[in-house]
Amino acid sequence: MAETTLTVNGQQHVVPVDSADQTVMLLWVLREDIGLTGTKFGCGLAECGACSVLYKGEPIRACITPISEVLDGDITTIEGLAAEDGTLHPVQEAWVELGVPQCGYCQSGQIIEAVAFLEANPDPTDDEIREAMAGHLCRCGTYTRIFKAIKHAAAKA
Repeated sequence: MAETTLTVNGQQHVVPVDSADQTVMLLWVLREDIGLTGTKFGCGLAECGACSVLYKGEPIRACITPISEVLDGDITTIEGLAAEDGTLHPVQEAWVELGVPQCGYCQSGQIIEAVAFLEANPDPTDDEIREAMAGHLCRCGTYTRIFKAIKHAAAKA
């Protein structure tokens, strides 16, 4: 089988997907071929946000993104947000400090979206946070804690 290369979290990864099979979804390459399981499968329809990753700094849904669309740029997963020395990203720190997760399943996608949102809008209003995070579902209903964590991360920046 032929291979292709993806840049994920600043590192080159050779994955066993040939040019004829580049319609395979990024989510499965990340999880099964590269072993980065922090990005979750939720709905498979880009409705829940659990599979969100950053591509060239913008959030995308990995469950519907063929790898052929992301061969030319860097992909950042939840595993790639922390600094090399292990220091958490400010959004991750806020999540921990405020005890956001309940089951935690949706959190990687929520955090990825929050990171991109705060990069674009470092001093958001509550309404802007709600609008930015509206495409992410949390079955446990920790939305209030999610919003507080985003405000907390914004205040620390």
